[in-house]
Amino acid sequence: MLSTESGMSSVFWGATGRFTTGAQDTPKKTQTLSAVAVGHQHNHESISGAFESIYKQHGVAGLWRGVTGAVPRVAVGSAAQLATFTSAKDWVCERQVSWGGGWAAVLAGGMVSGVAVAVTMAPFDVVSTRLYNQPVDADGTGKLYRGFLDCILQISSKEGLLGLYKGIGAVYLRLGPHTVLSLFFWDELRKMVQHQQPPRP
Repeated sequence: MLSTESGMSSVFWGATGRFTTGAQDTPKKTQTLSAVAVGHQHNHESISGAFESIYKQHGVAGLWRGVTGAVPRVAVGSAAQLATFTSAKDWVCERQVSWGGGWAAVLAGGMVSGVAVAVTMAPFDVVSTRLYNQPVDADGTGKLYRGFLDCILQISSKEGLLGLYKGIGAVYLRLGPHTVLSLFFWDELRKMVQHQQPPRP
């Protein structure tokens, strides 16, 4: 079973990793093809142009606009991924499901984890995208949402709780296979490393 220490570690490192890479996401998320554009568009011509424009208008802090939605997204997703994978894999192993050997338990755990990750991350995806894409004042303050909590409250009151799950099908199609493959290869690499380590005295 998953230890509290492992769970907290996955939350911490997921959040830390997302925060440190936050600056590369703002230009990417604010540049959208006009053919598929929805809502407010920032009309950046390229990624490098977006970096330059955002930096000139709002400084370094502007590159991290929207990260308040992205950090909780990855923290919650990391915790859900690890917890459900470990629990589902242990459940299959305890029932001695022998078909396919050990990889069957890993794939089963990965599939359960993929669903859990999509369900827990979808609301944060919606909030994060809206925070990144909202129009901003000259000082970089969002015109639509004051922050993470305000965005959740506005979506919930205007669109209902299901508004937080808009696009969950696309979220699952992206995160489901990614989660299954990531956890499968992670488990295989972990076994290889453990096999190569000398036994402890």
